[in-house]
Amino acid sequence: MELLTVKLIFIALFILIIHSIETLAYAVRLSGARVRLLASALSLFSLMVMFSRLANMMQQPFTGSLVDTAPKVNTLEFVESQYRVIIGASTVGTMIGIILLPTFIAIFSRAIVHLSDERGSVPSLIKKGLTLRYIKRGVKHLKLPKTAYLKDIRWKHIPVNLFVTNMMITSIYTIGVLSALYAALLEPERASTAIMASGLVNGIATILLVIFVDPKISVVADDVINQKGSYLDLKSLSLMMVTSRLLGTFIAQLLFIPGAKYIAWFTKFIV
Repeated sequence: MELLTVKLIFIALFILIIHSIETLAYAVRLSGARVRLLASALSLFSLMVMFSRLANMMQQPFTGSLVDTAPKVNTLEFVESQYRVIIGASTVGTMIGIILLPTFIAIFSRAIVHLSDERGSVPSLIKKGLTLRYIKRGVKHLKLPKTAYLKDIRWKHIPVNLFVTNMMITSIYTIGVLSALYAALLEPERASTAIMASGLVNGIATILLVIFVDPKISVVADDVINQKGSYLDLKSLSLMMVTSRLLGTFIAQLLFIPGAKYIAWFTKFIV
């Protein structure tokens, strides 16, 4: 049976877009600090995160269908290969997000100002942003990252604990659904229990992100607004976060099978 099917390519593209959006969400705080409208920036950030989480939920039935259409012979190996392609798509999506980061910092800066002008009306902002006039303006801001963008970045001041924490949370979030579906193959008699565990895994990863990662970035952004810190500090921290996120997608490849085995083992205590 062919490994790269149309369905797998569609799912991989969907995952690529999700991880690109989640990576670009880091640009929102930078933009908010840049135009000194952090509250409006956080509303836009929440919108992007909510959209990516919803998109992640939407792809789950399609990802699960790859198990249903897998060949009866060498099922585990076939599904593993397909799921590793999907994990690879998350890495590519994160890379694309990093490449587009300078572009979207400029675009989001203007979007935040317009959101304030529209008195917080997101539909009005979207309607304005989709006009030909503003699309042309957005294209003008398109630019690739340059080495000068990394100038004066204070790598020595990067908190290692936060770097590692974000990296591990990203890896868990990346494989949460996939490991749960694979666990269902490992323990077919407890397949439903294993599949439902995906929500628990992603939920825990999201909670950890909200508790240990997001507040620290928000505090640095507040310091920039209140002139207690520099924009360079926030820029350094944001670049550190997207780098740790990228490494997290690579670690996800290593944790995929161990994660599935752990979920399969955990289901024994539930049934």
